[in-house]
This record gives sequence, structure tokens and C-alpha cells, in this order.
Amino acid sequence: MDELRTRISLSGVIGRSIRVTKAGREFKACCPFHNEKTPSFTINDEKGFYHCFGCGAHGDVIRWMTDHQGLPFMEAVKELALQAGMDVPAPDPRAAKVAEQQKSLHDVMAAAQDFFVRSLADERGEQARRYLASRGFPPGVVREFGFGFAPDSRTALKEALSAFPDAMLIEAGLRIVVEGKEPYDRFRGRLMLPILDPRGRVIAFGGRILSAEKTDAPKYLNSPDTPLFDKGRTVYNLHRAAPASRANGRVVVVEGYMDVVALAAAGIGEAVAPLGTALTEHQIERLWRLVETPTLCFDGDAAGQRAAMRAITRALPMLRPGHSLRIATLPKGMDPDDVLKRDGPPAMEALLNEARSLVDVLWQVERDALPLATPEDKAGLKARLLAHCETIQHPDIKSLYRRELTERFGELAFARKERAPFQPRTGGQSRGNQGKGPWKPAPPPLGADDKARMLKVGNGPSTILLSAVLAGLVRHPGQISRHVESLARLQPEDSRTAALLDALLAMADDAQTLESASLEPILIERGLRPPSAQDYAGMRFGFSAGESGQASDELAEAVSLLVELPAVEEALAAATQAHETAFSDDSFAEQQRLLQRRLALLARLGQMGRARAAL
Repeated sequence: MDELRTRISLSGVIGRSIRVTKAGREFKACCPFHNEKTPSFTINDEKGFYHCFGCGAHGDVIRWMTDHQGLPFMEAVKELALQAGMDVPAPDPRAAKVAEQQKSLHDVMAAAQDFFVRSLADERGEQARRYLASRGFPPGVVREFGFGFAPDSRTALKEALSAFPDAMLIEAGLRIVVEGKEPYDRFRGRLMLPILDPRGRVIAFGGRILSAEKTDAPKYLNSPDTPLFDKGRTVYNLHRAAPASRANGRVVVVEGYMDVVALAAAGIGEAVAPLGTALTEHQIERLWRLVETPTLCFDGDAAGQRAAMRAITRALPMLRPGHSLRIATLPKGMDPDDVLKRDGPPAMEALLNEARSLVDVLWQVERDALPLATPEDKAGLKARLLAHCETIQHPDIKSLYRRELTERFGELAFARKERAPFQPRTGGQSRGNQGKGPWKPAPPPLGADDKARMLKVGNGPSTILLSAVLAGLVRHPGQISRHVESLARLQPEDSRTAALLDALLAMADDAQTLESASLEPILIERGLRPPSAQDYAGMRFGFSAGESGQASDELAEAVSLLVELPAVEEALAAATQAHETAFSDDSFAEQQRLLQRRLALLARLGQMGRARAAL
């Protein structure tokens, strides 16, 4: 490898892909790894590395071939060795034999490609040329992608490649053997498209049928798996898409190679496609070498949705930090070419930019898969979501997916129904006020600003409610002894409030019996100022305003709220953490119980502040 680096001109290799200019002893260019207008990408042949001062891209000639050209490491070494006139040592005789066999098959595939291209250009390819014109593919795109034509003959390819034995044509997937019959050409009467490896060599073909009369033949036909071609590992157009994806940070995966060509003709050069199969784990890994989040673009029909779901289920076990998929869904019944012809490239770009995250699509597909009319239906949805989460191998991502999907499920399954607004009775008394005087309307709801002040809490209890309670105890000192234990558990954040509370508790411990009129001067003498209405945001509480009828009960409820609310908050946090770990029905039920209790306490806390409006 050291010899390889010394024989290869780094600037020469990079100059085949981007425009470089001489700058002293170095070369400069606009960085191919990020968009820029002023060149910050330098190439130093003497030191054998490139470096971008804009994005930090750095490496040698092998790194260039892997990062920019998208080649696997060994493929990059082999490609550079070929350019340098060097032989890569074969690891063992069997591997050397396979390499020699593949070299011969590459010659066969190159000859077949030449034959298909010539056939497209002569009179036999007239129908195929008309089809290409109907698709709107410009001549440059037709040449770049290597379109050809396979004549409608069982022996045309064999005759054209007579220099190669029939066994090699069969091994390359160009001829078919049927027991008891003569072998015949696999591709007949089809528009041909070569499938290339990352080094740009033909390894297989795809053919589209042109005759509408052959209804029993498949519309698209690909080469079978051969020593050169593995459908599950090959990504169509990867060698062309890699440079474009490095420049804009995006890879678009469509369903077929004709979609790739249509997008390329529209200026979207980073499109690739699987080959007759759903996206495989190997193909996803190849795509992740280019970008961390490839965009999958599927047709809007049922088949497209099934393809999206198959890709999701394949990707879930492989997810790792920063690596995922995005899903773009086309309008129903349309493929990329339809969108481009009807609405133009900007519309296609808009659809790609609106691609949704993997978790969003997973949630929507499973949510809409079956009716959710009964509890059993909803339980089935939960089971399906959890089954998907269990396939994720990375522990952090698994936990986050479970949390995200269960939160969405909870919002769906336990959604609160809006109740009709309360309508007071007319001409009579409300049920709660029977025997207690004429009916009065309920006080108006607490305003948003008032409620925010009312519920303002820190690490301790509500400062507003605590101030009101202390004011109430100063006015009704006989109630202090009833709540000594509860009051002693409070830990006010404000030092003056804490000192006042300690003084009141000390008076209760001394068994001092004080009148409200004498208590306030004593506190003032000690430098303790009893709370006023301004300390609790101008709210009016019955026990703090001096009303004696219900002061005892209201003070007891207020003190209870001061103690219980922080305890419920703490228990809810612990239950939420336990649910994320155990994720059982019991843990979920406990979390919901505490949540409902918290909401009830906050609602009662807010109702206490309505006294001002009622008065």
C-alpha cells in the first residue's frame, strides 16, 4: 500500500472528479464534501494528502476513493492498483482462481453491453428509441446510463458473442438453460440498462419489455445472481450517486432503475435503487457509508406502502446513533416520473424535503393498519408497536423508541373527551346549594396569568399558597396547633417566610394562647412581617381575608395541599422512570393514577384563587 501511494498522483486521481487548479506547490479546488464558492480544498502531492479548511475533510488517495467515490476499502485498493500497474496479492490460490474467473466474466459482460448499445442504434432498436423519446430522456442521459436494446431473438446475443463459449454466457446470466432444450438468450425484445459495480464495470443487466402483446412476460427482468452480481448487495447507480451525495449530503432511494434515470434527467443525481428486491441490510449499510440518513421515496399505492414497511422492519435492528432513514411518500398512483412530468422538479424536491422520520412512519402505518374501535383493537396496536421496538438492538435507541411510541399510544388510547360546558339551572337552586341560600353562579375561571402565578413552585411548596396559609394562621392562631406536624414538613425557599413559619411553630410548642390582635404586633417586634395580599399575588382566600365561618376547613385543605402536592410530584417522577424501565401494564396504571391525582390537586389549587372573583 505504501508503494501504491507513491506511484499514484493524488491530484491526478482527484482531478478526474472535480476541477483542480495549480497553486504554487499544491493544488486547490472547491471542496466536494460541502458546498462552497471560494476554494478551501487543498491537494499536496508531495505529502500525499488532501485537506479542506472549511469542513475538515482530510485523507490520502485511498480515503478519497472510499469517502468520495463510495468504494469499499479493498475495491479502492484494487482500483488504484490497476491504475498504477500493480497486482494485488491474492490471499490464496482459490481466491486467485475466482478473481481470474471474474475477470473473464467482466470481459463477457463488456462485450454484451457493446452489442446492446449497437443494437439500439441500428434499425432493430427503433421501437426502443421511440420509447426513450416518450420518456423525455435527453441523448446525454441515454449515453451516460448506457441504454441498449436486446433483439427479439433466442440466439442473437450468442451469435454476437461467438468468441466466448456458451458456458461463460450461461454463467454470466446472459443465457438460460432448460433441461432437455437448447439454451436461449435471457433478454429478448427489451430495452436494456447495464448494472455497474462501484468501479463502473458491467456486472448485470436490467431489461424492460417493449411489446404490449407479451402480457405473460414480466415488465422488468434482471440478471440472476452470478459470480459478479448479488442482488441483495448491489445498489443501482451507486457509483454515480456517490459524488453527488457527498456534495449535498443526501441519497434518494427509489423503487426502480427507470425512476433513477428520470430523477437524474431532472437534475437529481444522487438517486439509487435496489434491484428487484426490498431494501436489504447490506444495501442499507452501503447507503450509510454515504450519508447517515438516506431518504426512501416510495410510490403512493399499497405496494409502495408495503415496500416502505419492509424497509423499516429491515432497518430497525440496525439503527445506531445518528443513523436512520427518512420516508418520502408520493401522491397515490404516481411514481417519480409522473410527479416530474406533471409538476416539475421543484415539486419533487418539495416532496423529498417533506420526508418524515422512521418513527413517524412506523407509528402512522401501524395506527392505520386496523380499526381501533375496541379496547382489544387498541391493545393490538400496542403489542405491534412493542414488537417493533424489541427488534432494535441498540439499547438507548430501543428505550427511546419505546418511550416515544408509548407516549403516542397513550395520547390515542387515553384521550380525554371534552365535556359539555356546565349549564346552571334556571328558576331554582343548584344541587350543591340546596338549603344554603339562593343559587349563585360559579366564579369565572381563573385567568391564565393568575393561574401561572398561583401554581408557581420551585423546589418547595407553592410560595403563593404558603403566604396565604401563613396569613390565615396569623389571623386564626388557634389553628396552628392542629397543623404542627404538617407545617413542620414544609421547607420554604424564602428565608423570611421560613423564619415566620418557625416562629409560629415555636409559639405552638410553647403552648401560647394568642389572640389574632396580639399575635401580629409580637411578630413585628421580632422583625417578622406577616404576609399581606401582595405576597400572594392579590388573591383572596377566605381564611386569609378574615372570614371565620369556614376558616378551619379551608386552612386544613390548604395545608394538606402544601404537603401532598410535592409528594405526588416526586412519586410521579419515580413512577415515570419505573415505567420506562419495566414498561408493564401495572407500571403504566400507577403512572396514570399519580398523574390524575396531580391534576386534581392542581385543579383544586387553582379553584382556591377564584375566591377573589367570587367576592
